[in-house]
Amino acid sequence: MSAGMTVLVGTTKGAFLLSGGDSRDGWAVSGPHCDGWPINHVIGDAASGTIWAGGGGDWSGAGVWRSENGGETWSLAKLTRGTIDDWAANDPETARFLNWEPQDAPFEDAFSQVWSLGYAHGTLYAGTKPARLLASRDGGVTFEHLDGLANHPSADSWNPGAAGLVLHTIVTDPAGPEKLWIAISAAGVFASEDGGATWERRNRLSNAAACEGHDHPAAPRGGETGHCVHNMMRAPGHGDVLYQQNHHGVWRSPDGGRSWDSINDGLPSTFGFPIRVHPRDPQTIWTLPLNSDTAGRFPPGAAAAVWKSEDGGRTWRDKRAGLPQEACFFTVLRQAMAGDARDPAGLYFGTNSGSIFASLDEGETWQEIARHLPTVLSVEVMDRS
Repeated sequence: MSAGMTVLVGTTKGAFLLSGGDSRDGWAVSGPHCDGWPINHVIGDAASGTIWAGGGGDWSGAGVWRSENGGETWSLAKLTRGTIDDWAANDPETARFLNWEPQDAPFEDAFSQVWSLGYAHGTLYAGTKPARLLASRDGGVTFEHLDGLANHPSADSWNPGAAGLVLHTIVTDPAGPEKLWIAISAAGVFASEDGGATWERRNRLSNAAACEGHDHPAAPRGGETGHCVHNMMRAPGHGDVLYQQNHHGVWRSPDGGRSWDSINDGLPSTFGFPIRVHPRDPQTIWTLPLNSDTAGRFPPGAAAAVWKSEDGGRTWRDKRAGLPQEACFFTVLRQAMAGDARDPAGLYFGTNSGSIFASLDEGETWQEIARHLPTVLSVEVMDRS
């Protein structure tokens, strides 16, 4: 992997790296990495160049892959056992056929997949299915379980979303390691202000009366937003401004999740998966609405658009230049939209049909930079310019 911009892609058939150099063009694709494991999330640390990929499944067990040389070689921190381990351990012939070697699995069968990763202040966090939060203090070699979240008084009432009970979003505060936010489908948003030792559930609506009256099971009710959060980001700056796209709308919190305001007016749908915030402007956000959860989960009218707001969600405009406007039935999943911090900021998203689209002008125009990949589960960027 050369210096410059790299788009990190998690797919159902391994991790892929798209290298675009300093000019963010001429994209070269490498992969699949990570032995073809299903990879739910890939992130990188630009300072060290380390890349981590989290995933797994019932067959392989869960784990986090790590590369310290731009994806040329990878090592695996295997966290739980899979079906392959049970088969091969009891059958030497199967073990030889599968090229299987015994590995420690410190969490045994506690979870089946790693769904999300986050790195800040020297700690690598991993969210799992079912919902647990792990932390590594040695760059992803070993992990510990953060018991505070699992022991939350509400844990017995958490209900799984369609993909299961997944901890899919980890948000950190660049100012320090004390503040963390996570999102679980379908238990909602949780926040910690002591580095993950204790957690507060934060789903309260700021104006409950205006948001009631929906009969969808994921809709807001009882004074809280819908608990099926799809994605969440913290806005830049000193305030703890958060945005989330959930199963039933886009929401803004001015106070670290203690209260949430609906910002759906002007969008063509309340359903979608990703949310993105500008790296410098807390009022500029992007989302990618889909028609609904029951009508196919594709862009409204089968015409793709990224919707942009420059006033914190009070108004929205659709951005379509370069995106397919006929017979477009792809889905963009919760972790499959990312951005860089250049000026102008770049945006990137991946589809379940295997395409990666990029915008180098803050969402105004788009180009397809890769196609025919496996189903894209996540997109992140690492800029080493």
